[in-house]
Amino acid sequence: MMALLAAAGIWRYPQVLSVSSRVREARKLPVYSVQTDQAAVAVTFDCAWGTEDFDEILRILGEHQVKAAFFMTGGFVEAHPEVLGKLTKAGHDLGNHGDHHKQMSQLSKEDCIEEIMGAHQKVKNLTGLDMTLFRPPYGDYNDTVIEAAAECGYTAVQWNVDSLDWKDYGAADIVKRVCTHKDLGNGSILLLHTGTRYTVLALDDLLTGLEEKGFRFVPLSELLLKEAYTIDHEGRQIPNA
Repeated sequence: MMALLAAAGIWRYPQVLSVSSRVREARKLPVYSVQTDQAAVAVTFDCAWGTEDFDEILRILGEHQVKAAFFMTGGFVEAHPEVLGKLTKAGHDLGNHGDHHKQMSQLSKEDCIEEIMGAHQKVKNLTGLDMTLFRPPYGDYNDTVIEAAAECGYTAVQWNVDSLDWKDYGAADIVKRVCTHKDLGNGSILLLHTGTRYTVLALDDLLTGLEEKGFRFVPLSELLLKEAYTIDHEGRQIPNA
């Protein structure tokens, strides 16, 4: 396990991602949102399917000056290596979505690390970049998954506004669901997917709707706090006083 991390050149001491040091047995959580006074949100996409809508998604993001985070599986990277060049050229964040899109809460820590580092190495081989953002497939995690991500030098990230775009309810539903979501607010992290039926049709109106509400878009890598923070019981990342 340590040899795998050392070979990638990114072994780091584990980050502290637990809810509070005062509750030693509390479940470890990924980041669902960030506490901030700024009306800023981060747009994220999970990429495990096709790329037929990819260029149009990038075009719309560019028109709105949005730098999104794209969480990719190792299989997606292998099948569509050209995507990495487009993402890096456009300045989007590259995120890790596991090598084979497994249900990682059912894996040992060693197997979790293999899943994370498998995708990591495929991206690094193509771009020379070390990813630091990880989203477990299916949003499924336990303490072992969060610990494994931290040991690999990753911040584990979920979302607090889910578009449910993969359920094919229609473009209007996606826009309404996100723009009127009860948890939408400063520091929200939005979840969408590439390779779905309606996401690309909804995206322009969705971004316009958020802009009309006064939100600006920031890269996930900039929204996240890098140090001196805790995570509350709802997964909100809070700066230490």
